[in-house]
Amino acid sequence: MAQDRLKIVRALLGVSDKTGLADFARALSSYGVELISTGGTQAALEAAGLQVKTVEKFTGFPELLDGRVKTLHPKIHGGILARRSLSSHQEQMRAHGLEPIDLVVVNFYPFERVVAEPSVSLETAIENIDIGGPTLARAAAKNYADVAVVVDPADYADLIEELRRGDGCLSERSRWRLACKAFERVAAYDCAITQYLRDAEKLGATDEAAELGSTFSISLARAHALRYGENPHQKAALYGEFLKIAQPLHGKELSFNNVVDINCAIGLILDLADYQQAVVAIFKHNTPCGVGVADTPRQAWDKAFASDPDSPFGGVIVSNRPFDVELAHAVDQLFTEVLIAPGYDAEALALLRRKRDRRLIHFNSRAVARGELDVKKVFGGLLVQTADVGHDDPNSWRVVTRRGPSAEEMEALKFAWRVCKHVKSNAVVFAKADRTLAIGGGATARIDAVHVARDKAARLNIPLAGSVMASEAFFPFSDGPKLAAEAGATAIAQPGGSVRDAEAIAAADEHGLAMVFTGVRHFRH
Repeated sequence: MAQDRLKIVRALLGVSDKTGLADFARALSSYGVELISTGGTQAALEAAGLQVKTVEKFTGFPELLDGRVKTLHPKIHGGILARRSLSSHQEQMRAHGLEPIDLVVVNFYPFERVVAEPSVSLETAIENIDIGGPTLARAAAKNYADVAVVVDPADYADLIEELRRGDGCLSERSRWRLACKAFERVAAYDCAITQYLRDAEKLGATDEAAELGSTFSISLARAHALRYGENPHQKAALYGEFLKIAQPLHGKELSFNNVVDINCAIGLILDLADYQQAVVAIFKHNTPCGVGVADTPRQAWDKAFASDPDSPFGGVIVSNRPFDVELAHAVDQLFTEVLIAPGYDAEALALLRRKRDRRLIHFNSRAVARGELDVKKVFGGLLVQTADVGHDDPNSWRVVTRRGPSAEEMEALKFAWRVCKHVKSNAVVFAKADRTLAIGGGATARIDAVHVARDKAARLNIPLAGSVMASEAFFPFSDGPKLAAEAGATAIAQPGGSVRDAEAIAAADEHGLAMVFTGVRHFRH
């Protein structure tokens, strides 16, 4: 049974991060707590004027193997793991001369920071895998009933206050909270090591199993508690470092759906990162409804908006260039949920901040790790795959019709193909080289996606004559190319690979279309 109030008599301290350590140790010492430490921690405490017993003196055993073995000793772990309420444990403690340790203050070698350096060697990474620290944390956390464990310097201030209120005691509730945090930290640390060692490039492995691994581990710190999930009756939180990539500057707190939409919008802009001109895209329900390319952001916005004037209401707008005042004035004319850009001119920012609830997001492309694995939840597990990143090489596209695309058509096909990748499947995109004209997505049949795009263009009086069309997957029948030609398209990009490819090619030839097979499919479910 756990003690409600634990009097701290003896503490073991061994930390890599010495932030706030001296103040915390000084507070412990003021209650007569015996301090045990080793190495750099001992030196830091003594420099602060504190009396410290060395681990070697406490155990009667020296450090070994260049410091690899310091706290791995029965006198340390026996003092931590012994249960105070079990007479058999107390008898063994007395028989072997073990003394109880009531508090363990420990944090680990900075493995994550070390391996974040691009030039780090495998040997250096291995030497920065902490053994003693996580072992101490696990032992103390397991025995939270009789021992407190601290792994985060951010907890020092609250614990100093609790020690003051409790005359040198810590409550069971605090010990439980600290134990849970210790196990979380150990899990995150082990995940970081596993992910680094599994990196196929660093290990020189090339097989698929090594890249994905026989197990999948992930540990992310909670970044923000969200008001609710996809719907108001669902709870939600954001984990990881998304807010370093998409930094909120203004507006209401981000919702679950906002985060999903922002992530999708950023994905499209990243796939158009090599465009030198301004690119503006409008997203609604995590799919693009208009994308424009022009010399200025305002002109790009006009083209994107013209693709679908209905959908931007309540939507998300992303720009590859900073918002200037001209773009800000144009966007300010309608209700939007989120604006995303790599920056905002001072005048534009002042204008956009007039609407209290509209979220303004600063997008930091340098913080994006494009090679991150893609993870989707399923009942009872996770689906994990490598990311669908990188541009398909148009030089590898294969012309399959009698007529090949003109240079103008080819530029339009490249643009349409990149946009189509980000539309919900089944998807097609009618486009010119500088703007989308009509988008059909989320259809249960490929021909329906063509109908949706064509019919919406007709309703909005957007002419498709002279456009090109991209389809993210192959056409299983000849009706798709036929309908595209009737709508006004002159060229098509599609992966190819259907057993009826010959029929689709014949239909394209019949209607004078140029068609290329990309050889790559981009489903987006």
